[in-house]
Amino acid sequence: MVIVLSDRGLYAPWLFHHIVSLGWHPFMRINKQGHFRPLGETLFRGLSTTVPEVNGAWCGEVECFSGPKSRLSCTLLALWEEGYEEVWLVVTDLAPDEARVAWYGMRSWIEGGFKDTKRGGWQWHQTKMVDPARAERRWLAIAVATLWVLSVGGEADATLPVSGLEALPTTHIARRTATKRSHPRMLSCFARGILIIVGSLICGNGLVVGRFFPEPWPSSPPVGKKSTTKKRAAHPAQQAA
Repeated sequence: MVIVLSDRGLYAPWLFHHIVSLGWHPFMRINKQGHFRPLGETLFRGLSTTVPEVNGAWCGEVECFSGPKSRLSCTLLALWEEGYEEVWLVVTDLAPDEARVAWYGMRSWIEGGFKDTKRGGWQWHQTKMVDPARAERRWLAIAVATLWVLSVGGEADATLPVSGLEALPTTHIARRTATKRSHPRMLSCFARGILIIVGSLICGNGLVVGRFFPEPWPSSPPVGKKSTTKKRAAHPAQQAA
């Protein structure tokens, strides 16, 4: 199953229907200024009323948007959890019992994709391409290469020894500088994959092929943070990643 996640600025009815026509499932966040009408009801109500307070959720089949030209028959998912400034409103073609609004939290992964595609990886921004046909071929190569290095790096990351942080004394410096993840990651799977592939070629061992390790889809959104805090200086290894 393929879901296509998009932020509020990218929602458009034609894009929703085009994604469906490809056999994929749109998962598009929308603004709360519009209106919707639950299936079977006659009156429209404000989208902001779906979940008016923190720690609430709602989902159902609706007609979204009151304008005749913009009206969309879809499933509306709404969630507002502690730590978020406002409600998540997501439209999809999946049935209410098939979709989980928490999946929208995966959209933030695209930020890592920006880094890998540009300054942190394939240097796309250096191409200065303006011809769509040339850019299309380049993007295809980037997509295939990204899948390759992530499969190699992801397999290596998944088979790393389990961290022994819990066995250290409570005053040990490693406890104060750890990332607080269950498996602290100093190198991204992307960077690790490139290092393994290049290292294998330098040693004359040929090309390395990896595999993906599936993980459960998220059942809850990432922990939200309303206020910004001062960031600590990154470890040199993290900067390299």
